[in-house]
Amino acid sequence: MPSNFPTSTLLPTSLHHSALPPPPLRPPPLPPRPPSDRRDLAKAAELHREISLLCDERGLEGISAVESEMKWLSEVGDQLRSDAMRAVEKGMDEGNQNDIWCGLQVFFNLGELGRTVDALLNKYKGIGVKSVGAALDMKAWHPQHHQQGSGVPEVCREAAHRRSVAGVRAGEALWERMGRCMDELHKEGDPLLTDLVWEALVKSFASQMKSAFTTSSFVKEIFTHGYPKLFTMVENLLERISRDTEVKGVLPALTPEGKEQLVMAVDMFQRAFLGSCLSRLSEYVNSIFPVSSRGSIPSKDQISRIVLRIQEEIETVKLHGHLLLLVLREIGKVLLLLAERAEYQISTGPEARQVTGPVTPFQLKNFALCQHLQEIHTRISSAVISLPPVAADILSPSLGVIYGVACDSVTSLFQAMLDRLEACILQIHDQDFGAHGMDSAVDNNASAYMEELQKCMVHFRAEFLSKLLPSPATRSETICTRLVQRMASRVLIFFIRHASLVRPLSESGKLRMARDMAELELAVGQNLFPVEQLGAPYRALRAFRPVIFLETSQLGESPLLQDLPPSVILHHLYSRVQMSCNHHSRETSSHIFSIPCGLIHKGRIRSGKELKLTR
Repeated sequence: MPSNFPTSTLLPTSLHHSALPPPPLRPPPLPPRPPSDRRDLAKAAELHREISLLCDERGLEGISAVESEMKWLSEVGDQLRSDAMRAVEKGMDEGNQNDIWCGLQVFFNLGELGRTVDALLNKYKGIGVKSVGAALDMKAWHPQHHQQGSGVPEVCREAAHRRSVAGVRAGEALWERMGRCMDELHKEGDPLLTDLVWEALVKSFASQMKSAFTTSSFVKEIFTHGYPKLFTMVENLLERISRDTEVKGVLPALTPEGKEQLVMAVDMFQRAFLGSCLSRLSEYVNSIFPVSSRGSIPSKDQISRIVLRIQEEIETVKLHGHLLLLVLREIGKVLLLLAERAEYQISTGPEARQVTGPVTPFQLKNFALCQHLQEIHTRISSAVISLPPVAADILSPSLGVIYGVACDSVTSLFQAMLDRLEACILQIHDQDFGAHGMDSAVDNNASAYMEELQKCMVHFRAEFLSKLLPSPATRSETICTRLVQRMASRVLIFFIRHASLVRPLSESGKLRMARDMAELELAVGQNLFPVEQLGAPYRALRAFRPVIFLETSQLGESPLLQDLPPSVILHHLYSRVQMSCNHHSRETSSHIFSIPCGLIHKGRIRSGKELKLTR
């Protein structure tokens, strides 16, 4: 009895408190509590919790006065839960963090926060999964296939038109539903809830997308063809969630892994889109460069179309950084395929290298290939300029291969032309520039070797260069203009090098050589390249002409020597003394002897092999 005394003495007090609850919990019937009384809700929830615990702890069941009040207490609890849930849902819809936390505070005071949050999570998971399922319900958007007519052409055309219209409308409905699906995925708003329900939503989304990809050719076609639009939707969704759930002091609602999960959910459409891009461009390349038909080259219009198609592919994804880089990698593969097919068409036989007769069909084909590949290289390079620098890095190797094949198609011809011109210049050693030679004072004609050199240049210009070089009005630098420039520079340097080896050189021989140099300058300028734009080789030619007329004592102080290669100066000095030159004493041809001189001037071995003269 004494041990039960404290409990017995507290029982009347408990009954009194239970029978007479505080005013906030038992007012007379009033309209619903306004939203501004969130603090009263929290206090009422706390009192409700205290009374419920008191009744449970004191064992007041069975007392009629208490039982009647407990029924009312239960109704009050339901009202508190309803008001608190409305506050949470309103806060979720409006993105109001204060409403959400005030509502959750009520549930916390009621001692029901854990199961309430679980219920909310399950609710929003269910809403998200249901929204995804509704948006990706193939039965809802799949175009209806109408039966064809009875064979009458008009009926067939009408049926085809109806199917086409139905397909367009179904596609529009699909994109509209997908937009609503993205809105539903964005609705959570609260960082904590977004983080907790995101995995379930993405799993459902990925499952539905995979099912649509594998079971519906219509959905696969729409999302594959319009993948940039789908990718934009995903990017915008992630950006909206990140922006709307950015709360100071709270971890991001979406982690990088969470974002990657959503991107991977549409990965199969991305792979299909990239494969379709590669397939479209590759098929066109194969059609204009058929493997089975060597010798046929595409027309200029066909080349323009392949460039336009590549530019269209770039333009489609130009605003999508990551997707742009993926598409550029596919375009790089197409350019490599194009270079491979073009290289297969290049003619390499003797007919492609001959320079003595008129241009051959094989050479014309190589010319066309060079111009086509150069146009592709120029236009694609121009399109890449406006893109981020990393885009140029991706396409640079493929464009380099295109450029290399374009050079290969004409390099052998230019090498053959250069070999022919050098052979003409080598005949300078067969001429007599000494005192016993022809009297140049009365002979105004050029040397025989120079006349032949001029004829070769005129022939090259008429038959080959006129078909390769752009018109002077365009002033554009091409592969062929660079090759011609190098050839012209090489001709001038080669001539000076061998002119410095000529001995003996009499006064009349000097006049004759000066006239040859003037003829060479004129021929190169008219038929190959403007000599004024050749730089050092042209300055060397203009300097060597007066140098041969200087006295030996004047050479040391002459500023003209600055424009001449050291080997040219050295050999010209040898020609002034009464001694045998190396190429005479060692019975080595002038051409072979001049090679190391040129290599010394260049500072490197041109062919990669050292040349040793026999003693």
